[in-house]
Amino acid sequence: VIDMIVASTLMSMGMMMLPPVMISLPFKILLFVMVDGWHLLIQSLIMSFR
Repeated sequence: VIDMIVASTLMSMGMMMLPPVMISLPFKILLFVMVDGWHLLIQSLIMSFR
């Protein structure tokens, strides 16, 4: 979803040569950190072995 939003925003601003991944990757990392991604990932891995 983040990639599609960034790509459509870049297209509307006329920046077709700029890869959307360069812009969306920091947003994805920020979102992962904000939702406490490491804790959720480790917790789901531990719960899958039980």
